[in-house]
Amino acid sequence: MRGSVGIGIPGAESAANGLIKNANSTCLIGQPLRLDLQALLGREIRLANDANCFALSEAVDGSGRGAEIVFGVILGTGVGGGIVVNRHVLGGANAIAGEWGHNPLPLPDADDLPLPPCYCGRLGCIETYLCGPALVADHRARTGQHLSVAEIDAAASAGDAACEATLQRYEDRLGRALASVINLLDPQVVVLGGGLSNLSRLYRNLPGRCAPHVFSDVIYTRFLPPAHGDSSGVRGAAWLWD
Repeated sequence: MRGSVGIGIPGAESAANGLIKNANSTCLIGQPLRLDLQALLGREIRLANDANCFALSEAVDGSGRGAEIVFGVILGTGVGGGIVVNRHVLGGANAIAGEWGHNPLPLPDADDLPLPPCYCGRLGCIETYLCGPALVADHRARTGQHLSVAEIDAAASAGDAACEATLQRYEDRLGRALASVINLLDPQVVVLGGGLSNLSRLYRNLPGRCAPHVFSDVIYTRFLPPAHGDSSGVRGAAWLWD
């Protein structure tokens, strides 16, 4: 039996040599992943960044359906992004369109210092503040408590002031970071994916957190959870053949 295979990865394929670059699963960097898999499976493979796949799935028939511009966000072990315009993924000249996670966090204040190092070799990348491990580490550094994201969220909902403060710091940073994306792309819909997209409070609080930094009198951008949940990236990989 033969069929089409689409794969989403936490990185991108270099246009220069076909090797993987920019992967937070660093073991993939410098590897000819697509060629290796094609040889192993005996069939053509289409490969794309996992955030691009996620954004495509949600733009085609998910939470961003019908929107002209959809920005898909991955907030998980890393921070990624994908841009879909009129149901087409933007790849970019360097195959890095949507990689907002490796821009500097905007307007860092005393709470954000010192700038943390990123695996990419830079300091203060958005990913170092907004990925799941960063939220856990921020709470531990402030309180000495080693709690999961779900535990921090539950405790904040129950009135724990320290956990609430941790989530407010996170939301402030996320609002600053996404405001820059909105100023650049002005998407109708921002869909959040990854483990942190399960924080329901983000959808209530993000408009207000972004507002002071967005170059507009009002914000019509909608912040939505993924219609297809954790399966959306896989679905988007399948859409690579459409």
